[in-house]
Amino acid sequence: MAKQVASVFRAAALVSAVALIPAATAGLAAVDARSGPKFGKLVGIYERIKTAYVEPVDDDKLIKGAIDGMLASLDPHSSYLDTRDFENLRAQTDGNYGGLGLSVTLDDGAVKVIAPTKGSPADLAGMKAGDFITHLDGKLIYGASLDDSVQRMRGAPGTQIRLTVFRTGRDDPFDVTIMRQIIDLKPVESKIEGNLGVISVSSFSANVGSDVSAAWKAIKAKTGNRPGGLVLDLRSNPGGLLDEAVALSDLFLDKGVIVSQRGRYPRDNDTYSAEQVTIGDIAKGVPMIVLIDEGSASASEIVAGALQDQHRAVIMGQRSFGKGSVQTLIPLTRDTALKLTTARYYTPSGRSVQEGGIDPDIAVPQISDTDLRKRALRSYRESDLRGHLINEIKDDKDLEKDKIEDPRFKMTTEELKALKIKDFQLYYALQTLRRTAPSALALRKR
Repeated sequence: MAKQVASVFRAAALVSAVALIPAATAGLAAVDARSGPKFGKLVGIYERIKTAYVEPVDDDKLIKGAIDGMLASLDPHSSYLDTRDFENLRAQTDGNYGGLGLSVTLDDGAVKVIAPTKGSPADLAGMKAGDFITHLDGKLIYGASLDDSVQRMRGAPGTQIRLTVFRTGRDDPFDVTIMRQIIDLKPVESKIEGNLGVISVSSFSANVGSDVSAAWKAIKAKTGNRPGGLVLDLRSNPGGLLDEAVALSDLFLDKGVIVSQRGRYPRDNDTYSAEQVTIGDIAKGVPMIVLIDEGSASASEIVAGALQDQHRAVIMGQRSFGKGSVQTLIPLTRDTALKLTTARYYTPSGRSVQEGGIDPDIAVPQISDTDLRKRALRSYRESDLRGHLINEIKDDKDLEKDKIEDPRFKMTTEELKALKIKDFQLYYALQTLRRTAPSALALRKR
């Protein structure tokens, strides 16, 4: 029975390692006596609002506002989940919910897109990581809570909503009309390009590890058990379940640490190693490239960091989002919870991806994106969020960057279209595998 309970708790790990722990004991929850005067100030303001505000104010509204304010002052990812928010979180991690398929956050009062889910209505409508959403159906949402904005984007399948979008690189805002649908996530897709396999993972919802394993078996069968290489595409993947990130990494590793987390207390520390889910490397001897971009966050960074540090794959694309914190779900009642940042996670070599993200081994811009050059000037990542956690280990990576534009990436979008190249990053990854001997790529001596 204890093992069953433990497995349920671990399965609740959400969005870059959200764990589930019992509510705090009375001793832990007790307010330090020295904080008494501070709470007196809070109670005093509450009483003034109740007696002097221009209109009667509901107690629940004031209490929730106070809670939201406390958590918002900590970091962008800690929050209070009421009944509606808790149910939404469950639906998203189960992989079936109604809406547009957007992962969003709040940045200085504005709703910003972390990434659209691949194949979702938002993705098909052309939404991109870093877009600002300013209006919904013509109504300004600046300054509204993130929960309210997300709830307005949800709705009955088959109904439309008009988003007004500001995109860096465009002079004027523009409208995007999207049809709401049931987002029944199919997070794993695969295809064959010659004798090369491509597996795309759009989110880390339930069963992703086993789905990737099945996709690889299908690729091997279609290539006569002689695949020449594998591209694992984690672009625009905002993250998801920690256990699934560990399970996916374990498929391609046969030893060593996958990820570790460190918090304020020893109970928050943990290490996840290879060979816990899958024995051996299912693609042993096959060269591998992992594609990432600024929309690859959280669980995606766990996988990319593990395969990079263990020298199992070459990481290609653009620097990832940089979300390296762990949120813990602390139940308050049967249908409400506190989502609180309790730890940071680290790659096998001890790197924290917080703020800095994962740097690709080979930087490849998505030059098939017409707005790329202008958007790159104001690319959006974790470090741009107000109140983000600071990476305690700083380096001088920016000083080492070559400021000269790479001559390999000077083709225009028109030239790419003429060559029928729709996705330059994927094209470049496949070309790299085709022209590189298996012994030289991602199979470096360990």
